[in-house]
Order: sequence, then structure tokens, then C-alpha cells
Amino acid sequence: MPKDRAISLFWELHSGLPRQGPGSAASTRRALGLVPDVGPGTRVLDIGCGPGAQTLALAESSLSRIVAVDNHGPFIDALNRKAQELGIADRLKARVADMRRLDFADGSFDLIWCEGAIYIMGVEAGLRGWRRLLRPNGHVALTEVCWQKPDPPAPCAAFWNREYPAIRDTSALGEAIEACGYETVGHFPLPASAWWDDYYRPLQDNVTAFRQRHHDEPDALELADQCQEEIDIWHSYSEFYGYEFFVLRAG
Repeated sequence: MPKDRAISLFWELHSGLPRQGPGSAASTRRALGLVPDVGPGTRVLDIGCGPGAQTLALAESSLSRIVAVDNHGPFIDALNRKAQELGIADRLKARVADMRRLDFADGSFDLIWCEGAIYIMGVEAGLRGWRRLLRPNGHVALTEVCWQKPDPPAPCAAFWNREYPAIRDTSALGEAIEACGYETVGHFPLPASAWWDDYYRPLQDNVTAFRQRHHDEPDALELADQCQEEIDIWHSYSEFYGYEFFVLRAG
């Protein structure tokens, strides 16, 4: 499939979703509650913000000053419009940026937030690469997919080993975090509702409509099949894996 068509089909399939991955406002607020002394002077960087559901939850739950970045321009434009509509554009700014090449000055932020996106760089690369952006004893909040039970069935293991070979269990992730120079303040798994209600159910609706629009286009149907497989794997084997929300303090 030509690259331009692949990108176009991908964004068509994923358009209009409240999130681009599992998460919920309740989980965002719970994680924020683990960060001490968040207030009007707190500077937050939301990396890989996507449509900004968690960004808005952060803004609604605190008076912090937030910069949100993503490499997809339409997400940034929509988030800035939403901030204007809500009257919070003075403390929520979104901009297009590549998480691998962030040009903020050292020590610019008290808190880095990254829900469902650090896998793009890899946890270790992200934590080490973003460390310079934090003030001393600053915090990081992130979600990362982990094995929650040992010995996943073969179809589940094969899916994740193909799609994200870096997946590991929660304990191993905690050890990797410590090796990067961070202390874990707390962590918890996202509930099943954060996968279904906030992500897979609206995505399933998109997949169904996408198939109808592209019923005679094999390349589009292949993309729909891949997305459907991800949803089906979760329905069948979600007890074996999930997103873990970690809140960290830089050492």
C-alpha cells in the first residue's frame, strides 16, 4: 500500500475518537492525585497528547499551566480551539512537536505527562531523553502496556510479540524505571472500562462504518482486519495484560 494512502486510511479509521488509546478521566485524576503540590505554579508537559482528553482532564482538575504536544496537527488545532471555548487558553497551549526532538529548555517543567505514547520511543529512551526537561525532583506520569498474568495463551502472546515485543510485566517495568534514575511514587492498572468505554467501543463503531465505506477495497479491509484483531484479542485475553499507570519522581 502506498504510504500516503496508508496514512490517509489510518486517520480515517481513527478519526473522531475521544482517545487514541486506553484511558479515562478518572484514571488521569487518580494519577494526578499522586503528584504532590500541584497548583497554579505547576508547569506540565503532556507528551503525545492526541485529541487531548487527558490534557483537558488535567486542566479541569488543577490550575496548572500545561503545554501539550503531538505530531498530528489536526489534534493540536482542535485542542487549542477547545481550550479557547473553555476559557483556559491562558494556561493550556498545544503545539505540534516530535517527542524525540523537544526543544524546551532544561528544567522547564515540574511534571511530564504521557498517556499511552511513551512506547513510541521506548520507556527507557523516553525517561532518559526527557529527564533534562524536568526541574530537580520533578515528576513523570505515564501509562504503559504490561503483562498482568504469566503464561498468556499462545494467540495473545503471538499478537503482542508481533505488535510490541518490548511488552514486559509490571515488576520488570518498575525495575527498568528505577534503572533510569526514577523512584516510583505509585502505580495502578487501568480498569477494563478505560479500554472499552473510552477507546475500543468507539473504535469498533469506526471499524464497522469503515468496512461499509470500503467494502470493495482489499487494502482498506486489511487495515480494518488488523484493527478488529486487536479488539478481539482484548475481548478474549484482557485478563493477561493491561495498561499500568505509573507516577514517578526524578532522582
